[in-house]
Amino acid sequence: MSDDSLGFDFAVIGGGSAGYATARTAVGHGLKTVVIDGADTLGGLCILRGCMPSKTLIESANRNLTIRRAAEFGLRAEQRPADIVAIRDRKRRLIADFAGYRQGQLNDGRFTLLRGKATFTDSRSLLVSLRDGSEQVVRFRAACIATGSVVNVPPMPGLRETGFWTSDDILDAEELPSSFIVLGGGAIALEMAHYLDGIGRKVTLIQRSDGLLGTMDAECGAAVAKAFRERGIDVYCGTSVQQVEVVDGKKQITFKHGGSSVRLSADEILVATGRSPAVDGLGLETAGVETQGRKAVINKAMQTNQSHLFAAGDVCSPLDIVHIAIQQGETAAHNAAALLRGELPQAAMDYRLSLFGVFCEPQAAMVGAIEAQLRRDGVPYATASYPFDDHGKSMVMGETDGFVKLIAHRDTGEILGASVVGPHATEIIHEVVVAMQFHCTVKQFMVIPHYHPTLSEIWTYPAEELSDELGL
Repeated sequence: MSDDSLGFDFAVIGGGSAGYATARTAVGHGLKTVVIDGADTLGGLCILRGCMPSKTLIESANRNLTIRRAAEFGLRAEQRPADIVAIRDRKRRLIADFAGYRQGQLNDGRFTLLRGKATFTDSRSLLVSLRDGSEQVVRFRAACIATGSVVNVPPMPGLRETGFWTSDDILDAEELPSSFIVLGGGAIALEMAHYLDGIGRKVTLIQRSDGLLGTMDAECGAAVAKAFRERGIDVYCGTSVQQVEVVDGKKQITFKHGGSSVRLSADEILVATGRSPAVDGLGLETAGVETQGRKAVINKAMQTNQSHLFAAGDVCSPLDIVHIAIQQGETAAHNAAALLRGELPQAAMDYRLSLFGVFCEPQAAMVGAIEAQLRRDGVPYATASYPFDDHGKSMVMGETDGFVKLIAHRDTGEILGASVVGPHATEIIHEVVVAMQFHCTVKQFMVIPHYHPTLSEIWTYPAEELSDELGL
């Protein structure tokens, strides 16, 4: 090892949620660890530009929707234009607090922190271009790639020339145009569409595939689309964009829909078509790391095809979700420590309880398997659903959009998955998560006491139906 290089047991590239969890766990195993992060601000996507800032803005939209519906509940409230600067400033205060805490964790001395961009020079060394303009060679025995993701911009004729916003722009804007066309049908698109409509902007949603929320059962996306349309958000699914251009000072999109050509205009276009692994300049090919598309290919131990190189989070994950990224980072560190002790990796990721939530209105959430997956795998199953518009507590709340759905194994009655679209969906899904953690059957779930009237008790209706149907 040369005199100007630094040597470590374990190198973590990226200091976001996955990277920090990896480093913290590695240090717990006694590994000499370095974290390398080249971002302008430490904290990672979730804290700085993802989960926390978006939910902060969405909370303002939620409160404004409550004001909008005040008369329905016998109340009087004056609807005034949203104060975008005040909403943004509240977000900045909260995020500064969250980010400051994470920055303190990264700088608390448990591991070495290098602020710079890392590039593999071979499978056991990195060249780090530090923020002060100097360079540092880092050599390691094992490493974890946790560089996160960047905004994905789809190839559309005229889009780049016309210009567009991303969720990053929305999150820090002090002014918002009066109308938006939102491109996308996943979590980011639906949450941003909800926020913009909730604070009084005109929103049109354009989605390429035939439905919204493609990772969930089809009826979930259909329920959200129906509720959006009832709110006044125009939703177009099954589209093919032909041209994006500026016409008479407006941004115009021409697209195919239902065999016809449709032309729509708005003040601004929001591209919310997901995210892509942040691997540019990382040199994965130099390290010999196999990729599929832009994602690093990993096994359940979070190893790449180079057994001493691990990955965690958006750069490799089948699900770009924070709590899963954290689990992946911890798994990677446990297995790296075992490998460096000369042992076989023992920890493995289990996606049986994959949990997903969308904070639009109505909210949507799911856990476990969906029907398409079970059909593909040949698993015998049965399903039952129950609507919120026939449920006492949701009717009292005036929140009657959506439904709950349970999926159970036809032979054993074990709950295999659940979906919910409706009030507080991202909260009440956790009741099923706990049940599935302990491999609960629908019969066992049905007899758990539920307070009345609550939203949670709605789960007992599909559980009872499935229990009767399966005769278990």
